[in-house]
Amino acid sequence: MARLRLLLLRHLAAAAALLAGFSSLPPLAEAYDPLDPNGNITIKWDIIQWTSDGYVAVVSIYNYHKYRHIQAPGWNLGWVWAKKEIIWTIVGGQTTEQGDCSQFKGSIPHCCKRDPAVVDLLPGTPYNMQDANCCKGGVLNSWVQDPVSAVASFQISVGRSGTTNYTVKAPLNFTLKAPGPGYSCGVAHVVKPPTKFISQDGRRTTQAHVTWNVTCTYSQFVAQRAPTCCVSLSSFYNETIVNCPKCSCGCQNTRPGSCVEGDSPYLASVVNGPGKSSMTPLVQCTPHMCPIRVHWHVKLNYREYWRVKITVTNWNYRMNYSQWNLVVQHPNFDKVTTIFSFNYKPLNPYGVINDTGMLWGIKYYNDLLMVAGPDGNVQSELLFRKDPSTFTFEKGWAFPRRIYFNGDSCVMPPPDAYPWLPNSSPVLLLKSSSLVLPIVIWTAMLFLRLGKDDPGVLNLM
Repeated sequence: MARLRLLLLRHLAAAAALLAGFSSLPPLAEAYDPLDPNGNITIKWDIIQWTSDGYVAVVSIYNYHKYRHIQAPGWNLGWVWAKKEIIWTIVGGQTTEQGDCSQFKGSIPHCCKRDPAVVDLLPGTPYNMQDANCCKGGVLNSWVQDPVSAVASFQISVGRSGTTNYTVKAPLNFTLKAPGPGYSCGVAHVVKPPTKFISQDGRRTTQAHVTWNVTCTYSQFVAQRAPTCCVSLSSFYNETIVNCPKCSCGCQNTRPGSCVEGDSPYLASVVNGPGKSSMTPLVQCTPHMCPIRVHWHVKLNYREYWRVKITVTNWNYRMNYSQWNLVVQHPNFDKVTTIFSFNYKPLNPYGVINDTGMLWGIKYYNDLLMVAGPDGNVQSELLFRKDPSTFTFEKGWAFPRRIYFNGDSCVMPPPDAYPWLPNSSPVLLLKSSSLVLPIVIWTAMLFLRLGKDDPGVLNLM
């Protein structure tokens, strides 16, 4: 009996150690996105000049996500100094707090906090306060949509830091809010060789003294517990409209005051009242309670093509979605022929398999998804060429496998709720059209032969 207890204790200890190992995995482990496995935000810290008590550095933020962007109110970059550094000046950005600079007389630093947080400047900032790739209000586009606007940068002059490659130390504990939580940043690594800069005329190259890189990855689980979008489905061959699953993004009774009826006479005061933050969603009261709904409608069927209509509806009264995008996974994207009023790019996350497409609005036309209301939607139609070896309307094949809005996975209806193809559907007759003509000819010949023996049969025809 004692040996049995000892054996049991050993097994329990081994299980506890294994559980502890799993719980100690870094948050990056849950940040993997199969549709964008290499997506990340990279922070590059280039020291370009030494000063009497420190250095001047260019800090750049690169959004390498294919379809995840940073929307208003923009990014917020923080860190902890390794020593007792201060920020003398900053161009192209500003810290949110100055901190305690009472020990300085004469020249006052821009920031004396040990853990500063920097934000972007707004558009229209005076030119003498701007730096390259700054002043966009913290908004960063995704790399696929627009790689030029997927970069931000600012320049800082740091004091009390050391003035050589051997005495200077990289900042610690980087944090990135975009604009809320969701990103986990690693430690700063030295990059060799350092960054090289090419002059405007392209005839001279200079090199940074030191370059550090920090990689930040995103996790929807870290960012928020509730989803932000859902999917509804319909088709021409079935009158059933499959709505978003109930409570996809929350339930009304668990979040009082988080929604408002669309026809409420107090709507304007609730949306624009004092102290109302645009970051706090205020959605129209619906069974799904999602800020965004994506509707996929199988619209038409042709001999060699089929047509889909996509509608994106904003149910949030406090948020305009600028530079929005959709990522849709469907096996027929390898034969998409025409997309009306949306931009499109295949993502090919699995190499040769082209089953994922990215859609986004056309600039100055529908790249801004307005707040909930009459104008709070964008729509387009997609035309696919049929592949005879795979195409079917049966068993929900015509509906998407997954949909992402602005990088977040949307809640899909359960497969057993999809609109099914009725047994008497004309689509089935079209699929068997090769048998229809022989049957008609055989029937006509039969009536003609019977008509020779009994003329009354021809009268029936």
